[in-house]
Amino acid sequence: MASGRPQRPNDPSVMSSLESAVREIQRPGLIESAWNWRWELGVAGATAGLSVAIAVGLGLVWLAVIAGAGLAAFGALLRWPPARRRIIARAWCIITPHRIRVGCVNAWVQTRRGKLPVILSTVPAHFGERAQLWCRAGITAADLLAARDVLAASCWAAEVRVIPSTRHAHIVTLEVIRNHYPERPVQSPQDWPFYRHAAADAAGEDEAPGEPALVNPWGEPTRRSESY
Repeated sequence: MASGRPQRPNDPSVMSSLESAVREIQRPGLIESAWNWRWELGVAGATAGLSVAIAVGLGLVWLAVIAGAGLAAFGALLRWPPARRRIIARAWCIITPHRIRVGCVNAWVQTRRGKLPVILSTVPAHFGERAQLWCRAGITAADLLAARDVLAASCWAAEVRVIPSTRHAHIVTLEVIRNHYPERPVQSPQDWPFYRHAAADAAGEDEAPGEPALVNPWGEPTRRSESY
């Protein structure tokens, strides 16, 4: 006889996990699909419209000339490091939302109807990208936290950090870490330009006996372990 308390077949947590595992992902609607592919549709529409306007107004020869000049200019921008970094960062902001959705599919981060979270925005950051998600009813930040390893692998990233909103439970921020930067060194109290040592009676109850507190210009004591 196996040790431990076996899980009952009708346990709600087991049934919920089983239902999520076998639930098929529902295809997004027209509006949601347009939102998910808005950048690709915008670029394709602008390119097609501009090409038709040039071909009708100037002819196919000028269309070929302008297309070649545009490709040459784009290649020159890629050879300039600051412009190349910006272009690559923006490209990742387009790729990452699709990879997050793939990760949610494979990690079963979905509602009972098979709907995925909505990715509201993705902006570049010095560490990678920062994506803001709208969690539908049935999806929580804990679900994304449990799936962070799957999300990191799906995004081809080193790590994914899950940061819930302090005001709205359905808003969650994902930090996709691609570049690790060393942490800032903790400065000593003598290095802090806007802090001074206070008298011993200004120390709080959580201060060590005999250790002076650090007080900011507004007179609020702070502990020595905090860094700013």
